[in-house]
Amino acid sequence: VFASEVLFQPGSATLGEEGKLQLSSVAKVIKEVSPDIPQKINWILRVDGHTDIQPLARSSRIKDNWELSQARALSVVKYFITDEKLPAKRFAATGFGEFQPIDTGDSEIALARNRRIEIKLTER
Repeated sequence: VFASEVLFQPGSATLGEEGKLQLSSVAKVIKEVSPDIPQKINWILRVDGHTDIQPLARSSRIKDNWELSQARALSVVKYFITDEKLPAKRFAATGFGEFQPIDTGDSEIALARNRRIEIKLTER
């Protein structure tokens, strides 16, 4: 699980340099462990984008939190495929918007906990 602030600027789906460094570490682990996964297991990495409940600024090119969460998940997937040369068939990008919170509070800490990217190893 990555806090969105580590990967992205507020309201943006463009990966920052710090985010790329963090994801590069994950890619290294994926490259190390993937040869050990049995061939019969059809695995994928599901990248889930989540936002808080705050609406986006009207000036944003992104329409809403659904779109932001999906765009961020897709940015992470594209980074793994394009920059880290991981196989595209092993990824899925999913956006949940603000509808899967892990903290139902309305404090800044609660809102920040809900802005996240989750990367899950699962079977297709």
